[in-house]
Amino acid sequence: MSSYQAKRRKPSASRRSEPRVPAWVWLFTGAILGAFIMFLMRLADMKQDQPPAATQKEQTSNRSEEKKEKVLPRFDFYEMLKNNKIEVPDFNSEEPGENPQQVKQEFDFLLQVASFRDKDDAEQLMVELLLLNLEATREKAKVKGGGTWHRVIVGPFESRSKLAKARSTLLSNNYDALLLKRPKDTPE
Repeated sequence: MSSYQAKRRKPSASRRSEPRVPAWVWLFTGAILGAFIMFLMRLADMKQDQPPAATQKEQTSNRSEEKKEKVLPRFDFYEMLKNNKIEVPDFNSEEPGENPQQVKQEFDFLLQVASFRDKDDAEQLMVELLLLNLEATREKAKVKGGGTWHRVIVGPFESRSKLAKARSTLLSNNYDALLLKRPKDTPE
C-alpha cells in the first residue's frame, strides 16, 4: 500500500509546484489590449487633413466674401403689382346682374351611384341609399346596343357643401359615385 500512496502523491505535488497565472491578470490584460485597439481605430478615423486654427479663420472669411459675391434673386412681382390695377367688383350693389349671389346657377350637379340592366337591382340600391338619408332617383337610359339601363342618381344639390357631404357618405359606405354636371331644366 505504501507504493500506491507514493505514486499518488507525486502527481499532486507536481501540480502544486507549477506556477499559475491568476484569472484577474488575464482579465486586466484583455481589457488593456482592447482599449489599445480601440484607440488605434479612433486614431485612424480622425481626419488627417485638419487645418490649423489660423487657416480655419482664413477659410471662414473667404466663405463670407463668397456669400457677398453671390447674386441674390430678384422678385419682380412686387413692381408688377404696383404697376397693375385690379378692379374688384362691388358686392354691395343692388343690381341683380352684378351680385354673384343673385346670379342663377346654370348647372345642376348630380351623383350617379350605379347603373343596372335590371330594374329590381336599381330599386334595391335606391332603398339602401334611402337608409343612408340620401334621396335617390332612377332614370332610364337607352344605349346604342338597344338595351335599357337604369341609372341610380342622387341629387341635384343646392350647394357644394351638400354635394361634398353626400359624396363622403357614399364613399364611407363603399359606393364610388360619378359626378354629373347637367344644364338646368328650369326656364329663366
